[in-house]
Amino acid sequence: MLTNIKLILYRYNHIMESTNKQLIDDIQNLLNRYDGLTSTSINPAFLEFMDRETLLEIITSLLKQQENINKDNVEWLQQFKTI
Repeated sequence: MLTNIKLILYRYNHIMESTNKQLIDDIQNLLNRYDGLTSTSINPAFLEFMDRETLLEIITSLLKQQENINKDNVEWLQQFKTI
């Protein structure tokens, strides 16, 4: 529930304040969030044709994917928890 609220606030703040360039930078940062992985670079010209709503949907999708990965990691780690 808290994550959904964060997503809503994130979307609202970015709709009000961000330029498309900032949103593209956010997407790139989300893709490169984890250390040790090959860095992903996005050619801004590729995404410039997209409207704000599309860019925000990409960001929302990436955030949901990362939330699921984090949840799976916690579940995996729980198996090593001593009782």
